[in-house]
Amino acid sequence: MCGITGIWAFKESEQAQMEHLEEATERIAHRGPDHHATWRDQNVGLGHRRLSILDTSDHGHQPMQIMDGRYVMVFNGEIFNFLELRQELIAKGIHFHSHTDTEVIMHLYAREGKSCLNRLNGFFALAIYDTHEQSLFVARDRMGIKPLLYWQDESKLLFASEMQSLLAFAIDKQVDQQALHYYLQLNYTPAPLTMVKGIKKLMPGECIEIRNGVAEISTYYELLRSKVRQDLSYEEAKKELAERLEASVKKRMIADVPLGTFLSGGIDSSVITSIAARHTAQLSTFSIGFSDNPFFDETSYAELVAKKCGTNHTTFKLSNEDMLSYMADFVEHIDEPFADSSALPVYILSKKTREHVTVSLSGDGADEIFSGYNKHAAWLKMDQDRYFGKLTTAIRPIADRMPQSRSGKWSNLMRQVIRFDKAKKIAPQERYWFLAALADQGYAQRMMKAPQQQDDYYTQWMSPLADYQNINDMLMGDTKFVLPNDMLKKVDLMSMASSLEVRVPFLDHELVEWVHSLPVEYKINSKMRKRILQDTYRDILPAELYQRPKKGFEMPLLDWLKTALLEELDQTVFNRDKIEAGGQFNWDAVEKLRTKLFSTNPEDSHAQVWALYIFQKWYEKYF
Repeated sequence: MCGITGIWAFKESEQAQMEHLEEATERIAHRGPDHHATWRDQNVGLGHRRLSILDTSDHGHQPMQIMDGRYVMVFNGEIFNFLELRQELIAKGIHFHSHTDTEVIMHLYAREGKSCLNRLNGFFALAIYDTHEQSLFVARDRMGIKPLLYWQDESKLLFASEMQSLLAFAIDKQVDQQALHYYLQLNYTPAPLTMVKGIKKLMPGECIEIRNGVAEISTYYELLRSKVRQDLSYEEAKKELAERLEASVKKRMIADVPLGTFLSGGIDSSVITSIAARHTAQLSTFSIGFSDNPFFDETSYAELVAKKCGTNHTTFKLSNEDMLSYMADFVEHIDEPFADSSALPVYILSKKTREHVTVSLSGDGADEIFSGYNKHAAWLKMDQDRYFGKLTTAIRPIADRMPQSRSGKWSNLMRQVIRFDKAKKIAPQERYWFLAALADQGYAQRMMKAPQQQDDYYTQWMSPLADYQNINDMLMGDTKFVLPNDMLKKVDLMSMASSLEVRVPFLDHELVEWVHSLPVEYKINSKMRKRILQDTYRDILPAELYQRPKKGFEMPLLDWLKTALLEELDQTVFNRDKIEAGGQFNWDAVEKLRTKLFSTNPEDSHAQVWALYIFQKWYEKYF
């Protein structure tokens, strides 16, 4: 796990940009504290920061060269089938100088070119330069677990693991108003957009090839709608799931450094932990809890799992004061506006975990592929239960008069009733966007100085729902849209800020494809979400996990914004001079949002205020 950056100058006049390569590499030092180096040719430069995981010796340093320097590579990620591929190449006469997966990829590319990506099981962002052909190959993994951003104009192509690395080069910085339009609705910016006009994210399963001075982007992998398996009984599917997930976890435990797991107390991380514990003598597990906010604290469930699995468990209990003490460092690591508030506890958990291990397994991805969210259960009711729809319509007038927010049991229930009643009345594509967003398009337009409309990107993102058949299509949308842009972005950004590698066994691409082929009723019914996952491990996990409501990994944001963070907000978000000087937002809309935040019915205003706060801090830093 590392950080990469690089430049290709199409024109001789742009070769002066090479002087920024060292700074671009240094800006992602947190991604790789163990080694750094750059490599340059006449018009090509590559930079690398290394976090040593496999073959921690000097032989694993990058940029790596093979075949007398013909191929030069920078690589971020892990390939979990590299040992099998290595043996295959040895049998063909290849001699290796290291025990890294990096060198295996390079020799595969030398023999097979772009198609070598189809052989890799893992997650990655990589760049390979061929000095003989003077060609550059850049690629991102299938699921979008690892990030890769790029800037391309008529004179150069730049790429990097994080935006702040690209901003070290001399490029024209402008806020992308279309990206801001979507950010205000979602609290994140979906690929290929970024908040800086001209910088794009490479999509999952995409690659860039530069030959003869021409750059071409293509798709080497796309998760497609699968034919539903009718030949597999539920019991057979449970058995196969256990086998596939066991293999995925086992592969992801290969490391030459200490390894542990995140353990939240939910089903997903508990399943991963229970499997991992069978393959190591003493597994270390880590949880984070909120001592001042029991409503958000789930550490008691994590401790039950740790006890049953016999792990070496550490719980990090944090007060509000503790959490707030991390705020400045946390904001500093946000390379583009990203306002999923759960990123803060993920950052703290990663920072604390890194004091003990270098690699951690997580349960990310299970909710998206197995149907674990409230919105999935709501969608099923919209499809199948007309009586429930009539009930929400009857309750709606009462709910409209009640407080609505995520910060309490009853206020959250009222919020959910209203969202359900609105969502059931709209078509699948619009319904999906409505459930994915925290604010509607009208809010974004009112907030922006330069209002935008939904465009072709919206159509592209909603394509899995264009010919809606059943909830499998919704899960496909989550896997291709929400997962890489929100959940995986959060985990990569916050873990790598602490030089911690996080591996996600649920997102082995072969496992994901198989799960998408299962019938809907194997994943969700009127009584249970993630049905097959829960049933497969019911005899292994503590019974208490099955007797508790699902909670997200959230923090007490509403209370914080109204108390401990208020002074900071008054200096950034609720500061008319700064808002008008920035030129992005309408002050009247910001002022109305502040009134909403302090009303008896805040709804999702805290999430919207948080998004503005994160944007303002980012804007102040880079603009």
